[in-house]
Amino acid sequence: MSNSRLIRLTVIGSVLLCTAFGAAAQMAREDDQFGPVVRTYLGYLRNEQEVVDDRASRREVSPSYYRRNSNRIRALRQMAIQIARESQNDYLPELEAVSSDELGLLFERPPRFQTLRVGEVVQATFRYLGSVRSGDTFFIFARLDPYEQADMMQRMNLSNNAAGSTVSNRVSTPPPTVRARRVSTP
Repeated sequence: MSNSRLIRLTVIGSVLLCTAFGAAAQMAREDDQFGPVVRTYLGYLRNEQEVVDDRASRREVSPSYYRRNSNRIRALRQMAIQIARESQNDYLPELEAVSSDELGLLFERPPRFQTLRVGEVVQATFRYLGSVRSGDTFFIFARLDPYEQADMMQRMNLSNNAAGSTVSNRVSTPPPTVRARRVSTP
């Protein structure tokens, strides 16, 4: 190989490497505007993308798998940033992103995606946050925490009882009238 060809390859490699580091540095600078919890989640998504990239580079996954998961990660990142900016809070719920054909992965009886409304609680386990178009259209859900789930179940039981219907999975002890406090250790 000639010296000029070797120099060109070295320059091209250096430019590509600087571009990759520049993009990572840009994302890190964007992430600095958030608190430690949101930054950690965004870092987790970057790591997930690196895993998908690595598997694709070794031809362990199909191009369609790579595209879908990269798009899913991008959709989750977009929603996480939107939530963090709108709430001005360093907290993110557990997020799930599924396409229309994957709704059965989250729900025993999948809802029709055409009828989902933002903020709606689906089957007392997930709150629908909206859809993000990133290659495919992904429907983003936030898993309700155990306190929210218990509260939703209690409300559902109360509304069923008020309507005169019977509840088949009734618990032998009545539900508490006061929501349990969250306890944190110092």
